[in-house]
Amino acid sequence: MSILKHDDPEVWGAIQAEKERQQNTIDLIAAENICSLAVQEAQGSLMTNKYAEGYARRRWYAGCGNVDEVEELAVARAKQIFGAEHVNVQPHAGSQANMAVCFAMLKPGDRILGMDLSHGGHLTHGFKKNFSGTMYDIAQYGVRKDTGYIDYDEVRSIAVKTKPKMIIAGASAYPRVLDFPRFRKIADEVGALFMADIAHIAGLVAGGAHPSPIPYADFATSTTHKTLRGPRGGMIMCKSKYAKQIDSMVFPGIQGGPFMHAIAAKAVAFKEAMTEDFKQCQHQTVKNARAMALEFVKRGYTLVSGGTDNHLFLIDLRSKKITGKEAQLALETADIILNRNTIPYDEAGASANEPNGIRIGTPTISSRGIKEAEAVKIADCIDKVLSQPKDNKTIEGVRKTIKDICAAHPLY
Repeated sequence: MSILKHDDPEVWGAIQAEKERQQNTIDLIAAENICSLAVQEAQGSLMTNKYAEGYARRRWYAGCGNVDEVEELAVARAKQIFGAEHVNVQPHAGSQANMAVCFAMLKPGDRILGMDLSHGGHLTHGFKKNFSGTMYDIAQYGVRKDTGYIDYDEVRSIAVKTKPKMIIAGASAYPRVLDFPRFRKIADEVGALFMADIAHIAGLVAGGAHPSPIPYADFATSTTHKTLRGPRGGMIMCKSKYAKQIDSMVFPGIQGGPFMHAIAAKAVAFKEAMTEDFKQCQHQTVKNARAMALEFVKRGYTLVSGGTDNHLFLIDLRSKKITGKEAQLALETADIILNRNTIPYDEAGASANEPNGIRIGTPTISSRGIKEAEAVKIADCIDKVLSQPKDNKTIEGVRKTIKDICAAHPLY
């Protein structure tokens, strides 16, 4: 980055500081991961210069031959990975992907059945301040209070009662496998469309570490980062009969020119997702999450649903006399990065900003080559900090352990 260093030392300095931070901290944010240098090179390329409104071989501007090739590669690779009939790689983010499906297939005021945000859903599944909650009539399902699992009989009951036009399966904080065939059956029973939002688990699906929704869902949306380890962006997969409606809603419906540099990076990430190393990493991600979750259970922590089947789990901190925000801040001082999170049925008066839980995810540490033994060591570090969050000696001891783990597993 010698040119950037010369032309804009302030931005260059911030990037160098961020590189240092990422190298020397343990990242347990479930929505984050490490994309390869090849992905970064593609995203940082001069393809950012090119406007390419429209689709490959059907552009509004001249000079699109090379970007057409890249978009066709991205689409073909995504189809191969997921077995999808149709793929659109132009959405700028997962939220835009969800918006495009909703705008294409629903009318304002139509009913959507989605997962409650406080139970692990996503903003775009019906949160009242999101477009989904303001434009559509929302019905919501959650998890059982006694088990922390989705109760599919209850989902069916709600669907039969509310008659939604679309049912959304997917979550940002649900630690168990999603039963896509069951969702499909419920949708068919009430005559609803079925959309699976696999933003969090797309990499697991690609790597064979989680069942795929593609045979069952009318639409499957995703981000291209998170477990998929690509650039920040979105994508839509759907049955071929919906292709025209989806494509015309992405462009010109809600977007103008696609980000061709990001699509180039998506193509690179999709090629990487076909490798055996990628698949092994996805399975290791699940192994690490399960090992950490089990360690916390052994130490007397309460986990939502009691554990995990995927890349994340939620810890209920109410019995530990520390809030999620306090835990997040204390752990950050010890170079452990995670996020506070709501927990289902939190009756302690907690707000979204001051919840009583934390979310722990293992994609980034798994991409760094960390395996179960060191994942358990990280859990031990977290326990030490949460037990004595204001003890400087404890914090410094944990920081040293974290520094050693990070040094043994460089980002690149």
